[in-house]
Amino acid sequence: MNGRKLPSTAYELKEGQEFVPLTKGQTLTELTVKAVISGVLLGMMFGAANTYLGLMAGLTISTSIPVAVLTVVAFRLFTAFGLQHSILESNMSQTIGSASSSVASGVLFTIPALFIWGMTPAWRQTTLLAMCGGLIGVLAMIPLRRYLIKREHGNLPYPEGMACAEVLVAAEGGGKQAHPVFWGIGVGMLFQLITNGFKFVTRTFHVDLAYRASVSASVSPPLIGVGYILGIRISTVMVAGGALSALVIIPAIYLWGQGLTAPLYPETELLIREMSADEIWHRYVRYIGAGAVATGGIITLIRSIPTMIESFKLGLKQITANIDQNAVDRTDRDLSFKTVIVWIAVILAILTFVPGILGYIDSIPVRLVASLLIAVFAFFFVTVSSRIVGLVGVTSNPTSGMTIATLLGVSLIFYLAGWTDMAGKATALMVGTAVCIAASIAGDTSQDLKTGFVLGATPRLQQIGELAGVITSAGVVTMVVALLHNNVEGGLGGAELPAPQAMLMKLVIDGVLDQSLPWAFILIGVGIGIVASFFKIPVLAFAVGVYLPLSTMGAVFIGGVTRFFLTRRQPEPEAERRREQGVLFGSGLVGGGGLTGVVLALWVAARGGRPIEGYPPDLPGAAEQLLALVTVGAIVGLIVWAATRYQEA
Repeated sequence: MNGRKLPSTAYELKEGQEFVPLTKGQTLTELTVKAVISGVLLGMMFGAANTYLGLMAGLTISTSIPVAVLTVVAFRLFTAFGLQHSILESNMSQTIGSASSSVASGVLFTIPALFIWGMTPAWRQTTLLAMCGGLIGVLAMIPLRRYLIKREHGNLPYPEGMACAEVLVAAEGGGKQAHPVFWGIGVGMLFQLITNGFKFVTRTFHVDLAYRASVSASVSPPLIGVGYILGIRISTVMVAGGALSALVIIPAIYLWGQGLTAPLYPETELLIREMSADEIWHRYVRYIGAGAVATGGIITLIRSIPTMIESFKLGLKQITANIDQNAVDRTDRDLSFKTVIVWIAVILAILTFVPGILGYIDSIPVRLVASLLIAVFAFFFVTVSSRIVGLVGVTSNPTSGMTIATLLGVSLIFYLAGWTDMAGKATALMVGTAVCIAASIAGDTSQDLKTGFVLGATPRLQQIGELAGVITSAGVVTMVVALLHNNVEGGLGGAELPAPQAMLMKLVIDGVLDQSLPWAFILIGVGIGIVASFFKIPVLAFAVGVYLPLSTMGAVFIGGVTRFFLTRRQPEPEAERRREQGVLFGSGLVGGGGLTGVVLALWVAARGGRPIEGYPPDLPGAAEQLLALVTVGAIVGLIVWAATRYQEA
């Protein structure tokens, strides 16, 4: 396989071009015992680490690339003992293993709220709920694959899926082909240790302006690498949304609140004039962003209706015509539409008729309503999530925004039905849990199927692998949540494990059912989404920028700008070479940063939950920011070096 690489058509198609998968026409091993075992074990490890990281910091890392890298290492060890493997086996392992991070996201964004309310959900209950949500997410995405992955190839980049494909191809190819990836992994690990491990450098470069406005960029190799993979257009739209929040909305709230003499809900202690920019963002702007994301999702759904109708028409045709799957090309063969419908119906029936899974209300009619709400919201947000990760990747997928939108709708229905006691709140939260996991795993499935599409994998086998990844990781993730609550001082919601996302979900449910939700801020976000759509701005990408901090979007924008200046005004072959080498290096940055994030999370867990003691430099504020700026410059410089150094053989 030496010298093999992805063609330019893997990224974009020009008129008259057709993409041919890397292994087209070959018969390779794929769903094997060693691929399943390695994927399951890596998924359990990454799921546990991601759960702790999310409870501590309110975010998780995408694990597709780290799992792919570790799979390559493990399979090379197998080779030393005479066990050969194929690139499709490596892809299957990362497909199974990466499911854990999506399950973890859904669980830690919601389930900790039950513990914060003082409830003690059984491990069996949370595990079965996580499994059901994950299985619905994988199954509901299957009918969309031919359209989002195949038909939209060249339009939806799926950055992490492509980065994972680059990692696997480079590792299989060996020689110079793999150099940029592994250089990137090393650089990503080094800088992640410098910033997040030993904390020699502050994590964010920022410049404070008047009226709480600020310009900032995260000192993050993975985010800068993702920006290079995305390119200038999408990264610019996203940073524009972040700039709207940081430079317009936050100062506007600060100026408007100058004359207030009492805290403005949801803040209950501080006056607006006493709040920092971060506090204003957490208390108010996130609601605005959630409204914008929900609006973007609705607009995306409306625009996707023809695609979805076509998807289900095709599925129904497969059922009525009894198409022989063997007649379909291997690389275009899914689990049958009939199988998808039957299994989703079975899962919803289990949630409805089996007590002790969906909430604390012992009533089949209530559970039936809750199950139908899961079906409706999951169908909606699976479609939205599968498309949005094609633009921004799994790491920047606003799953919590989708969950907020779900909880708003479910809580309103529960309020109208009179189910406003603690049991009603718990049931509403569990509906949100299932939908959150479904949306999250659908995004991961989309990225994995994109990797498989480029490499020439069998979608049906990947879908089976994704289902296996959900089933095997759900119990580990929910067990970690319970163990941490019982063994860390203060439990979930305390100082060590604040569980910020779950606290926000609790606030939403309490706000609706207790009639105290800040609707004005949500409606502002709705208005922003409508205005963006009117001016034909990609609504979801822009809404993600509004919802996430400018520091995150700033780092992505730096990567996109770097790619733009490296490839502009270059002859087409040279521009393509720089794009390819830079994407390889950027993929390594994402992988190295992700691996180090997992290692740091495991280190904290091994220390009994004690935070890592950093060694911050004793520098004045200006010098500290200068050091952060120099660090960002060093990361960009290394990307430029990697993109321009390697020449065609």
